[in-house]
Amino acid sequence: MRPAALRSEQGGSTRAEGDRSFLARLVIAALAFALLVTIVFSLAAGASDASLVSAITALLPGDSDVLSLRDSIIIYDIRLPRIVLGALIGASLAVSGAVMQGLFRNPLADPGIVGVSAGAGLGAVSVIVLGGTILAPFIAIFSFYALPVAAFFGALVFTLILYAVATRRGQTSIATMLLAGIALGAMALAYIGLLTFLADDRQLRDLTFWTLGSLAGSNWPKMAAAGPFIVSALAISPFLARGLNGLALGEASASHLGIPVQRFKRIAIVVVAAATGASVAVSGGIGFVGVVVPHLLRLIIGPDHRYLLPASALLGASLLLLADAVSRTIVAPSELPIGIVTAAVGAPVFLWILLRRRGIVDL
Repeated sequence: MRPAALRSEQGGSTRAEGDRSFLARLVIAALAFALLVTIVFSLAAGASDASLVSAITALLPGDSDVLSLRDSIIIYDIRLPRIVLGALIGASLAVSGAVMQGLFRNPLADPGIVGVSAGAGLGAVSVIVLGGTILAPFIAIFSFYALPVAAFFGALVFTLILYAVATRRGQTSIATMLLAGIALGAMALAYIGLLTFLADDRQLRDLTFWTLGSLAGSNWPKMAAAGPFIVSALAISPFLARGLNGLALGEASASHLGIPVQRFKRIAIVVVAAATGASVAVSGGIGFVGVVVPHLLRLIIGPDHRYLLPASALLGASLLLLADAVSRTIVAPSELPIGIVTAAVGAPVFLWILLRRRGIVDL
């Protein structure tokens, strides 16, 4: 009876895993289709209307010649680079959040909340304000890539400090992590405030809009500067799935599974720093995407990072494009900073996550 019962239990577990795997693949396919629809909608939305037909035509190979000169300029030179960059940034923020949550083994970890984005912002603001003086040699070395490189190093340093402070004997304290993130964020904010005080009028305008988060001014050169960092991080992220799944069982169990835990952590930290740094360098502070997207998907498809990471990338890209479309149209012809839109939606969801973890609200 015992072997039969054991086989029955194993069979039920296998079927449940198969059902969850099928659901995850179905969700990923639906999210991919939703992203395509969102891209078409974003191409057509804005202060200067371009028809949905023109937006669809722009995405079809060989049909771009039928567009009018006006629509061609609006779509190819203004909106398409903004949409491509926005999709990459949304995907990178969501994937960074999922990786950090797996690394710290806590669903509240997020580059924006724990101070990693503040480190990236610190590096970027330093280049914007001091690029013509103290950091002129840095600009001379990295040239066009100076801003994303500075943001990357800022995010990397803050991530390493955060990990060192919050982790003791292989265990990461969520309370220490959040408090350390608050402290690091306050330090970065103080330095950014000092640089803002020292900035001239042109730099001050750039910093004000950049701090609130925006995709305004996105173009193909910016895409060329930040894109390689983001694309590289997103390309590496699927290879982190096995290690993140192993860490969910604990570091000792992960080591028994043959995962080089310490080396894996270092790689994951570099990936998060690259993705967050490049994103923040271009778009400024955009909060809550990294914490809300992975958490919601984890409720639907489960914690398996083989599916969670690609699903997070797709949903993060779609949500940021929708937020950008809202920011471009809600006060047209002016433009609302995208960080305001994401915060208005993400903050209540984050509070719901906190209350749910305390058992105050039900799913």
